[in-house]
Amino acid sequence: MNTPRTIAALEIWTVYRHPRNYPTQYVARKASVPGGESNEMFVANTLDEIHALLPRGLVRIPRFEADDPVIVEVWL
Repeated sequence: MNTPRTIAALEIWTVYRHPRNYPTQYVARKASVPGGESNEMFVANTLDEIHALLPRGLVRIPRFEADDPVIVEVWL
């Protein structure tokens, strides 16, 4: 009998500096593949505070030059 495989989702946390809806704060928003965007997010006053809120064990990817300027980094 074939047992269905469970596919683990890849969590992606995008960190934003002063996005339009939080113009004085940093925001980290979660998305997953597969799955897409979620409602899970963190809001903080500093980048260090956002880093403290992110799940442990993630790897930082710096922003690409072509990214929206409010994107600081991505964590996988």
